[in-house]
Amino acid sequence: MTDKVASPVARIQNLEEELAEELERRRKSFTFRLELGRVTFEQEVRARHRAFKKELSTYILQARPLVVLTAPFIFLVIVPFVLLDLFASLYQLICFPVYRIEKVRRLEYITFDRHHLSYLNALEKLNCVYCAYANGLLAYVREIAARTERHWCPIKHAKLMTGVYGHYAEFVEYGDAEGFQRDWVTPQDPST
Repeated sequence: MTDKVASPVARIQNLEEELAEELERRRKSFTFRLELGRVTFEQEVRARHRAFKKELSTYILQARPLVVLTAPFIFLVIVPFVLLDLFASLYQLICFPVYRIEKVRRLEYITFDRHHLSYLNALEKLNCVYCAYANGLLAYVREIAARTERHWCPIKHAKLMTGVYGHYAEFVEYGDAEGFQRDWVTPQDPST
């Protein structure tokens, strides 16, 4: 990676650390604790939260009709998500050891904790569990794909992309044949 690229990458990493520190500071103001992976609130905070909870019947009755009609389409996507989860997990379980790629830890991407919030009704909690799974799964699969791309084809695209992942800055420039041959480690035959 050239100095001109390394410098902005380092600034981005510093900004990400600064953001994480700020989010942690804000998080502490809401007085919850993590004890053995479980979220706990003080009793007074839980009582205040329950006061904000919207009853399930009110929540459903106040929903716009089109929102209710489109809900099945949202939840039908769970089928391909579960299949994607299964196949991506099997892929890295089988292939990553062969390619000597570090495995992606699923638990670092998929987190279920919003159901501990007492200001959410049952349907809101279900929605939160679904969104946590879907977005966490996509981040998990993206990291599996990114590590695979870094191993097999670490070449930037000619066209600028939106939302590139962290490994992308390390890739060889598009059209840099010499850099590709110099920097890319040719995958070894697993039998050797």
